[in-house]
Amino acid sequence: MQDKYNLTFEENIFLAKKMLVNNIYSNAKIEGCNVTFPETETILNGVNVPNLNLDDIQCILNLRDAWKYVIEHVSEEFNLEYICKVNEFVARNESLKWGSLRTGKVLISGTDYVPEIPEERKIEEKIQEINQIENITKRAIQYMLFGMRSQLFWDGNKRTSMILANKILISNGKGILMVQDKNLEEFSSLLTEFYNTNQDEKIEKFLYDNCIFGIDK
Repeated sequence: MQDKYNLTFEENIFLAKKMLVNNIYSNAKIEGCNVTFPETETILNGVNVPNLNLDDIQCILNLRDAWKYVIEHVSEEFNLEYICKVNEFVARNESLKWGSLRTGKVLISGTDYVPEIPEERKIEEKIQEINQIENITKRAIQYMLFGMRSQLFWDGNKRTSMILANKILISNGKGILMVQDKNLEEFSSLLTEFYNTNQDEKIEKFLYDNCIFGIDK
């Protein structure tokens, strides 16, 4: 795998800010949030959206704050503390507990796979292993898939993992990762297959081919 983009830090920050609404909308849709792109934009502009579920509004506002934190702290070390901080924003007032590793079993809809209860030491070792992956784009994708399948937190795992994948990309000038509407069904299908098999070749290729964006020079 080769990096698709090689941007300056300033270019990648510009791209992240320019695509912020798109990314928040994408993150929300992946988690099953029932909002449209115009509704997402309206919420982020501070305008009330009548008849919209309050949980969906909370989801958008939480994603806004998580992205704001990542953009402002994008150069900080990628470690478990940072990961938990992002989940603290993502799952605020939505989850049994947010910003700390879950302490009980959870089920994942659509699959028989049951993730283990996360152990801090093992998670830290896995993060160190992922941080050693030389290719940045692969590193970002591998963390995202690990975070989603491990279900480190009580809730918000897909959103948290995708934002953190973008932190890895942005801090190294490698673009952004975003699943567009047209690819959402295939992504969900491949993710379920990955949950069941722990074989990442198909979904990694799909993400690389369809979900990495940058600035073409």
